[in-house]
Amino acid sequence: MRRSVCVLALCSLFAAAPAAAQDIAVDLELILAVDVSRSMDPDEQQLQRDGYRAALTHPDVIAAIGSGARRKIALSYIEWAGPAVQYVLVDWRVIDGAAAAGDFAAALAAAPIQGYRGTAIADGIVFSATRFDDNGVQATRRVIDVSGDGPNNMGMPIELARAAVIRKGITINGLPIMIKAPGGFAAIADLDVYYRDCVIGGAGAFTIVVRSADQFAEAIRRKLVLEIAGATPASPLLPATTIQAAGRSDCMIGEKLRRQWMQE
Repeated sequence: MRRSVCVLALCSLFAAAPAAAQDIAVDLELILAVDVSRSMDPDEQQLQRDGYRAALTHPDVIAAIGSGARRKIALSYIEWAGPAVQYVLVDWRVIDGAAAAGDFAAALAAAPIQGYRGTAIADGIVFSATRFDDNGVQATRRVIDVSGDGPNNMGMPIELARAAVIRKGITINGLPIMIKAPGGFAAIADLDVYYRDCVIGGAGAFTIVVRSADQFAEAIRRKLVLEIAGATPASPLLPATTIQAAGRSDCMIGEKLRRQWMQE
């Protein structure tokens, strides 16, 4: 397991190494950053894992990969929970067709499902951002696709982390999971709005919300196709930059709810 120290991880974002001449050129470098905090029940975690496996091997995703100029992307799968819990489940692999996508999905299937304490989205995206350095591939687009079922409630502030990651030219997209009614000390009813206001950012950033179990695989597939194509979904929602400027959400709500729970 890879563990991070909050300040060191944040500082390391500003010391990225230049691309090496032998790096493989791809259309997209994509990290799937997945919540494995204990607020994610075992059935939700299994649903999440199965959804990614199904999406990665779907003909629509394979076709999207093949439609790019280089006809390949680079993909990594990272799981995160509390501030000191981030680990690479599947390291960088070049996906250039159905066979490579199937191998990636098989690696996900073989890995155990685990749960840890805490929801530190900020530390998860900062850790993920450092993984783009010296990864053996090169693309003009770098994206972190973060999924989760609650707000940041410990570790570094989400706005600080988001700003640092965006300054590196990395886009953060969101997959808020709202399958079950909010429960627990740090649950919020408007997680989709929180993700929009506080988590996502960068060029073309967007969210796709999962509201029911039967939507999970379809939502992940749709999100991957859009990310690979460099597109954004048609949506009546305001662009992320507009919403963030309006300051609609309290981006420290998770931390406040956690402090209130500890005091009680």
